[in-house]
Amino acid sequence: MNVERAVVGCARQRTRRPRVGFLGVGWIGRARMRALVESDMVEVAGIADAQEPAVRAATEVAPEATVVPDIETLLRLDLDGIVIATPSALHASQVIRALNSGVSVFCQKPLGRNAQEAVQAVEAARAASRLLAVDLSYRFTAGMQRIKQEIAGGALGEIYAVDLVFHNAYGPDKPWFYDIEQSGGGCVIDLGTHLVDLALWTLSFPSIASASSALFAKGKRLQRGEQQVEDFAVATLALECGATVRLACSWGLPAGCDAVISASFFGTKAGAAMSNVGGSFYDFSTELLQGTRRVALAAPPDAWGGRAALDWAERLALGGDFDPRSVELVAVARAVDRIYGRA
Repeated sequence: MNVERAVVGCARQRTRRPRVGFLGVGWIGRARMRALVESDMVEVAGIADAQEPAVRAATEVAPEATVVPDIETLLRLDLDGIVIATPSALHASQVIRALNSGVSVFCQKPLGRNAQEAVQAVEAARAASRLLAVDLSYRFTAGMQRIKQEIAGGALGEIYAVDLVFHNAYGPDKPWFYDIEQSGGGCVIDLGTHLVDLALWTLSFPSIASASSALFAKGKRLQRGEQQVEDFAVATLALECGATVRLACSWGLPAGCDAVISASFFGTKAGAAMSNVGGSFYDFSTELLQGTRRVALAAPPDAWGGRAALDWAERLALGGDFDPRSVELVAVARAVDRIYGRA
C-alpha cells in the first residue's frame, strides 16, 4: 500500500466527500450517478457527454455539477475518482488516461475489448497506485452473495457443475454494439462477461483448463476469426478445480419474456440457484436445492443495481489505493477471449 496516499485519502475523508466526475451519462451512467447521489457518499464534480439530452437529464440528478466537453477538461476538476460509461472501444484508453492523472476509476464492463486492453488498464492502476473497479453488478445481488456464502461455508460440498444463462429478448439499441471494432464482440462480451464473472468470482477464481464454444449470428454459426458480432452463444469452461461451467447468452432470442437470467451451482451435498422472476431484469429469487426440497435464500425486493458503485465509492473514501483484486478483471477478460477463440 502507498502509505502517503492512504494518509492523504483519510484526510480527504475527514474534510470532504470524494470529488467524482462522470464520463458518459446515458441510462446506465445516470443510474450509477443517481445511486451515488442518493447515498451522499460523493460530490458530483463534473459531467461530460457528447449527447446534450443525456447531459440535461444528468444535471437533473446532480444540478451542482460542472458540465464540461471532454475527459481532459473533466480531469482538470481536481477529481478523486471518475465513473466511465462510454462505448466499449473507449474504455481502456479513457481508464488509463484517468489513472495516469492520479484519478481512481469505476468503469462499465467490459474493461477492454480484449484481455490485452484489460491488462494494460490494470497495470496502469498498479503503476498509479489508484483504485480500479468494473461494474460487475450481479455479484452484488442478495442472491449471489448468499450463494457464495453457502459455497464458502461448505453447504454445497465440492462444486462440480455450474450452469449460467442470460438471454435478452431485445438486444442493444446503440449501433456501435453491432460493430466488432467498437464493441469487441456481441452478446458474449455484453452479457457473457457477467456470467463468466459470476462463475469465477463465486468459486474464488480457479484457473481455466480448457474452453469450447459455438457462436451464432441470425441463426448462422460463425467461424473463428469471422468479423461479425454474435447474437447467440453457448460455451463450456473446464476449470482446474474440477468443475465444468456451461453458459448461454443471447440478444433477441424468442424466449417468451423480456429476459431469462439464471446462475445455478451444483455440488456433492446440495445445489443453489438464482433466477429472475417473471422475465424481469431486476428481480431474482434464490434457493438452496436439497434433493427435491427447496429452501429460500433471497427474494425481491432487492435494490442491487448501484451496489458495485457504492462499494467503489466507499473504498475511494478510504484512500482509493490500488486493490490487488483488480487482477480478477484480467481473469474474466481472458476467459471471454477464450470463448471467442482469441486465446
